[in-house]
Amino acid sequence: MLHVRLSHSKIKVTGMQTKGEADTQSTNAGSLGANSQDSESRLRKPYGKLLALSRVSAAVSGLWDLDAVLHVALDTMLAIMNGTIGGILLIDEQTQTLSYRVYRGLSDEYAEEMHLKLGEGIAGRVAQTGKAVLVEDISTDPRAAWLTLISTEGLKAFISVPLRAKDTVLGVLNVASRSPRSFTKDDMHLLHAIGDQVGVAIEQAELYDRLRKERENYRRLARHMLIAQEEERGRVARELHDETTQSLTGLSLNMQALLSIANASNFGDAAFKAKLEKAHDITVQLNSEISRIMKSLRPTALDSLGLGPAVHQFAENRLQSVGINVSVKHEGMEERLPSEVEFGLYRIAQGAIANITWHSQAKNAVISMWCNSDELIMQIEDDGRGFDASRPIEVDESGRGRGLFSMKERASLLGGTCDIQSQPGKGTRITVKVPVYWSKADAKDKGADSG
Repeated sequence: MLHVRLSHSKIKVTGMQTKGEADTQSTNAGSLGANSQDSESRLRKPYGKLLALSRVSAAVSGLWDLDAVLHVALDTMLAIMNGTIGGILLIDEQTQTLSYRVYRGLSDEYAEEMHLKLGEGIAGRVAQTGKAVLVEDISTDPRAAWLTLISTEGLKAFISVPLRAKDTVLGVLNVASRSPRSFTKDDMHLLHAIGDQVGVAIEQAELYDRLRKERENYRRLARHMLIAQEEERGRVARELHDETTQSLTGLSLNMQALLSIANASNFGDAAFKAKLEKAHDITVQLNSEISRIMKSLRPTALDSLGLGPAVHQFAENRLQSVGINVSVKHEGMEERLPSEVEFGLYRIAQGAIANITWHSQAKNAVISMWCNSDELIMQIEDDGRGFDASRPIEVDESGRGRGLFSMKERASLLGGTCDIQSQPGKGTRITVKVPVYWSKADAKDKGADSG
């Protein structure tokens, strides 16, 4: 290259760059470009790793079903690795063995027969030690178990990383290839990080599943307790009817006869007759009180007429006696529900009606019940003083709040919901929904058991 300097209209050649100098400068420029590309590549790697972890985190977040977590995690991981073959094996705590829970690109025969004890084969060793293993050709690796099965499957390159939650290994994540492929240490480190993330998601899903099962056990136990409670109430009511009330009725008739004889024969003075008459009145009153207790223990209307008429009868007796107008409507309830469902809903209605009687200061109440193909709905509302229903329901030492809590709990045990809406000065509305399909299935199960 020729350098020219212009000065006072004179041209002066200051020098010429030689070929060697040009080549040196070109080489330096090329080195700078290569260094720039290497730096960019080094910067891109951690960004790619973070992006991959972010994708896995986004994929499994909010998932509580274990199988859903595993399927999404495996598909996301294979997409990141540009792979098509992989699987997740979980540890059975009882047998301490590994088996495939989800897999892609593997035959069903391979996945179903591949069961490994901890320490057996590559995946078993990874599960036991918690350290990842990278293999160029698993079909010839002496550490591998079930080599015949692996060769038949045609697996070559292989990575196995642990799925950990804190210090506990929950399973193993495998990625494989049927063609020669060089998995790198960067691949292994990335999968290791993904494995830790998936391990935490698995732990959360298992805890959620355990909590769900405990809730189901609690509901099942509570339902059986409620059934046993209602059966015991029925037994006590029958005994009161068959024995106590019969005895009181006989005593009342005998005292009435004695009183008639005393009056007819002029036996005893006025004080004696007055005491005899008072004793007779107490016996009649006691008999009426026991009859009321019997109805409370086991409402005969519920057994003989069904849920709708029984609630109708109870509401009119309780509310109209204290000057509250009540309207009761029930539709589409011709089919009887299982006894525990009817009793549960009846007890909820009892609690709501009792609250209206004691606390609402209402003038009017409306009770509606209807049944469609999916659920039975019971709605109880009044125009009373209401309360702040947005506050959490708490049961204090005096028992205040127990009624509302009991209503919600009974509805939950029936597989339904109890929604309470109320504001100060605007009355209260209680809506209970119970799935009908559950009730019919339960009735069918009870019929099968009794046969």
